[in-house]
Amino acid sequence: MGRYIVFLVIILALLAIVVGYIRLVPSDPAAWHRMPDFTADADLDTGVQRVVDTGPGGLARLAEVALNTPRTTWLAGSEGEGMMTFVTRSRFWGFPDYTTARQEQDRLYIYGRLRFGGSDMGVNKARVDGWIAAL
Repeated sequence: MGRYIVFLVIILALLAIVVGYIRLVPSDPAAWHRMPDFTADADLDTGVQRVVDTGPGGLARLAEVALNTPRTTWLAGSEGEGMMTFVTRSRFWGFPDYTTARQEQDRLYIYGRLRFGGSDMGVNKARVDGWIAAL
């Protein structure tokens, strides 16, 4: 019986360490405030890429929508820079997802991706498409 309790305590301690790391890991703007070049929409295993004709001011409007999304914060960039990155954390575990948006003339390029794991199970697609619909 005592071995089972020790084993359970070890498992719970390891789980607490993993959850703590996921929730508290810093987000380095140098690592996440970037995006690949793309010219068309794409659904990826780890995220989503979208190209949207917004007209001028699309980045500012998207920032307003993003920052009104629960558990979403600004990470880096500005409207003046023409690119902004946001962090959205999952409700239960606190997994961070990063969304970077870049304005080029009347087009907005949006790249949402996960930080941990090999699949986001469509979470970034749903969020980014929701933000676009709200524009």
